Amino acid sequence: MTGLRNRWMLGTPQFAWMGLILMVAAVGASSAAPVKAAKPKARPPATARVAAARTGVLPAAAVQVAAASKPAPQVNPPVASAMGPKPLPDPPAPVIRGGPWKEPTYADSTEGDNVDAEDLDVRRAAVAALGPYNGTVVVVDSGTGRVLSMVHQKEALSSGFQPCSTIKVSVALAALSEKVIEPATKLRLDGLGKMDLTYALAHSNNLYFSTLGEQLGFPKVSYYSHLFGYGEKAGLNIAGEQAGRFPSAPPRNGGVGMLTSFGEEVQQTPLELAALLSAVANGGTLYYLQYPRTVAEGAQLVPRVKRRLDIGQAIPIIEPGMRGAVDFGTAHRAREDAPIAGKTGTCSDESSRHLGWFGSYNETGKRKLVVVVLLTGGRPAIGPLAAGIAGDVYRRLEQEKYFARQASGPVGGAGGKGVTQAGLRLASTPMCCAK
Repeated sequence: MTGLRNRWMLGTPQFAWMGLILMVAAVGASSAAPVKAAKPKARPPATARVAAARTGVLPAAAVQVAAASKPAPQVNPPVASAMGPKPLPDPPAPVIRGGPWKEPTYADSTEGDNVDAEDLDVRRAAVAALGPYNGTVVVVDSGTGRVLSMVHQKEALSSGFQPCSTIKVSVALAALSEKVIEPATKLRLDGLGKMDLTYALAHSNNLYFSTLGEQLGFPKVSYYSHLFGYGEKAGLNIAGEQAGRFPSAPPRNGGVGMLTSFGEEVQQTPLELAALLSAVANGGTLYYLQYPRTVAEGAQLVPRVKRRLDIGQAIPIIEPGMRGAVDFGTAHRAREDAPIAGKTGTCSDESSRHLGWFGSYNETGKRKLVVVVLLTGGRPAIGPLAAGIAGDVYRRLEQEKYFARQASGPVGGAGGKGVTQAGLRLASTPMCCAK
């Protein structure tokens, strides 16, 4: 009878309501249980965040701190098989701020340099001007070809980088040599009207130089580029130097016009640009660059001529555009009281690395110094910034009365010896190029 009564009660409406009330109470009790507060994510230490803002890369220790704050991912245990356990995925590569860049914008660019035979006044000015940036500064005496200072030698001696718009100096010289343009020539450009060489150099107009390249044609562009030193070592027995590269055919991306406006598929070394600009500064003598590694080598240095360039008549035509770049164009950050001629270059290479070039020479006194700056890294690595660094090199040397001291002594060679044209040695007369 008792069992029958229990079964009846389970089936009555009163018992059903009682069960529903008990279920609601249980749910309320579970929702009222205290909830544990989520732990705030750990932030990298302040010093690490400052370093990341400076270099663009979060230090490894800070990456570990940040990673520790994230919940550990659920990793399934390795599954045994005939092939063995499955390998874990590789850790992600460091992220560079503002990327995707493969190298930072800021670095110690003096690490590993040998300065035994450098001009220490020039070295100090170049290092101070470059500051924290990742790049190289090369300073050359245009009258002898001697490298006075080379900051970040590993990069300066490498196989080169895309020249960006600095290629336009050689293109202008080639176009004038081939009479494609005359001093008064103005090219008619779609959407831009007429433009002359001075304005095009000062403002680095890509359409103008692309048009010059198409009018010259690739064979002539290649001939003059090799004549001016592209694709060969600029130095004479400089340890570790590698040659740049010049393509054997028009670039697949944009053809000869992209080559003559952006330097497409060209690899230019800082030494190659310094040698060419030295020839422009001195009137047409392409010297072998020499970089003595000891004081004794420096004292015995004799300038060596690679070849003479027939650009004497073209130089006065391109100089107004190169000075205009500094006075009112893309290189205005280099502006100084004394005149400076130069050309900027800004682009990104195949690895999405930003490049900022500036090649220049000054017009102060008897001794013209060529200063080439190359910056690599992220978005700050641009030609105008490189121009500002070069301008700072000239400014610091002027403040130290460097040019006044040089003007009071003999011009040229090491060890205080004057160098005359009769004292120059023609190391070789290679027939580098054939039309």
